[in-house]
Amino acid sequence: MTAHRSLGRTAGVVATAAAAVLLAACGSDDGSSGHHAPGHDKSSTSSTPSVSASDSQGAHNAQDVAFAQGMIPHHRQAVVMADLAPSRAKSQAVTDLAATIKKAQDPEITTMSGWLKTWGRNVPTGDMPSMSGMAHSGGGMDGMMPEADMTKLEKLSGPAFDTAFLQMMIGHHQGAVDMAKTEQSKGAYGPAETLAKSIIMSQSAEIARMNKMLGK
Repeated sequence: MTAHRSLGRTAGVVATAAAAVLLAACGSDDGSSGHHAPGHDKSSTSSTPSVSASDSQGAHNAQDVAFAQGMIPHHRQAVVMADLAPSRAKSQAVTDLAATIKKAQDPEITTMSGWLKTWGRNVPTGDMPSMSGMAHSGGGMDGMMPEADMTKLEKLSGPAFDTAFLQMMIGHHQGAVDMAKTEQSKGAYGPAETLAKSIIMSQSAEIARMNKMLGK
């Protein structure tokens, strides 16, 4: 009888000790104790890379802002020039080119304006670059036509208009290509870099097309 009672007490002590060990292990697992299990820290930070990746998709820098603020008025001036062609050009090829330019650049103006609004930055008004765009891009006026040249173009018609339009638009496009190359090398916003690549490809092709029309 005494031996039976002794065995019972021993079993109770063992059970109590086991329970204490189990509780200690649980405390370590959920961080309630002063020591963390190696696997716990790893699992608690496993979501960080995906959050960072998501954030980086929307990242932009000063160059991206300058690109949009400089290219919007640049595009607007090209559209103004293109709008002159239907009533002044003699060559149907010039009229068709002007329509192509307007069709491509109008939506790009809308896209870039949307970026600036999202970033809380000013959308330029008119067809001249903003001072902030010029300051950051190191040449926001690349290829922009002076007001005197725009006035002169408005007064031309026939073959004289065609020649002046092509010559001016070539310079205008070359400026846009330079601005787009700067964005590709210094920008951070993926969609802006993609647009810059598209501008380089499309406007370089149009430069070659206009040079051919001029007999170069």
